[in-house]
Amino acid sequence: MDLNSIMSSQLTDLQQTVQMSVLKNAMNMETVAAIGLLEDMPQVSAPHPYKGSVVDIQA
Repeated sequence: MDLNSIMSSQLTDLQQTVQMSVLKNAMNMETVAAIGLLEDMPQVSAPHPYKGSVVDIQA
């Protein structure tokens, strides 16, 4: 192999590594933002579907 082909191969590997690193950092930032939004949501508990209501069990 000549030097140009070795350097080209190494450059391609480096570009893929950088792209994966950028993608991973972007996903981490989006995850942190999503967690922040979820934590900032008001904590309202949903009513129980039948507890406290009258249920007719006669056939």
